[in-house]
Amino acid sequence: MTDTPALRNLTGSGYCLLRPEETGRRLDADPDRWAKFDRHWDDLVPDPYVETAGVVRLRRYGHFGMRPTGETAARPHEGFLQPEASNPLYLDQERHFEPLTPDFAADPLFAAVLGLLAEAAGLLADPPEWTVKVHPFRVVADGGRAGLPTPEGVHRDGVTLVSSLLVARGNAAGGESTVYDGEGTPVLSTVLDEPGTLLLGDDRRTLHGVSPVTPLDPGRPAYRDVLVVTFAAP
Repeated sequence: MTDTPALRNLTGSGYCLLRPEETGRRLDADPDRWAKFDRHWDDLVPDPYVETAGVVRLRRYGHFGMRPTGETAARPHEGFLQPEASNPLYLDQERHFEPLTPDFAADPLFAAVLGLLAEAAGLLADPPEWTVKVHPFRVVADGGRAGLPTPEGVHRDGVTLVSSLLVARGNAAGGESTVYDGEGTPVLSTVLDEPGTLLLGDDRRTLHGVSPVTPLDPGRPAYRDVLVVTFAAP
């Protein structure tokens, strides 16, 4: 993997973008396989912590340990607390989400995604074991209400590697992902517009945020399905 110029940018500039053809080749995933993987997003549940703000966001949560050998083990399901006061909206707040479904956790494409991300994380650090946290999100815009992928605004996650993988989107405009350097200057802005588009960031050196999603056709809801995975060195 280290011979991929885009990934070398991760160690240089602190971020990189893999286009769908590159991600699909590495994961052995074609459009049919992405569509099958996206069916897991139909089994997500509402995020109660954003409902009070009028935001429709569905999600689940999983926690794993992963060794450099690739051995992966699920960790006990518990509350999610972002470290180091990294998220201003949920400062020191432990949030509780429904776990990943067994079918999601056992999906071979999910395992392939974790393997790809572990190789990328290995460019940034070499711990004896990674702490891996997995967040499938569906953001919905409907009835004149925009979808907010990052209601907390520009932030970091307090981890080593942060990744956003687009799995599907429909009837959606907006949702522009922006990466910022440590001083808050934008260094990359892009719309994850095709399944398999993968944005990676060295979370120790960058911040990130995503603009609102709105429907292209106001008569139908818009959705954006993304898999966010973080790797942290304990």
